[in-house]
Amino acid sequence: MADPDLLAVAAVDPVAAALTHLRQHPTVVQAFGGPDHVSGMVEAPWPRLRVLSGPGGDLRGLRWDTAGEVTIEAISDPAGWPGSAELRRLTLLAGAALIALPDVDPPPAGPVVSHVRPTSPAPTLTELTSGAIRYSLTLQVVMHP
Repeated sequence: MADPDLLAVAAVDPVAAALTHLRQHPTVVQAFGGPDHVSGMVEAPWPRLRVLSGPGGDLRGLRWDTAGEVTIEAISDPAGWPGSAELRRLTLLAGAALIALPDVDPPPAGPVVSHVRPTSPAPTLTELTSGAIRYSLTLQVVMHP
């Protein structure tokens, strides 16, 4: 029989927690144009806020809490709209909303997010081959079941 505590720690997903929070955050939803602009995919409608697993993290022995990373990306349409300055602003707005996640009551079944902090020194600009531009920011999400 599986240990329920181990299963609970293994089910903690920082991407799911971040995505749920950002899709319900009124300021983020309004700034990007609606909840359908926030997902894990690079697709229309634009601008897009993409939430994906970050490059690092610390499982902390899988005992109780984990420190995962998520990367958020603000992506323009292939014509480059909105421009670089607006995408940077949108990235920082989404990052600030995510930092506030520990202040929100967790769902009854958990998980509990106890701390969020940027691990990127600043948003990073990338020009995509499609003509779109993207700003990205990585944040550490500390959480437990």
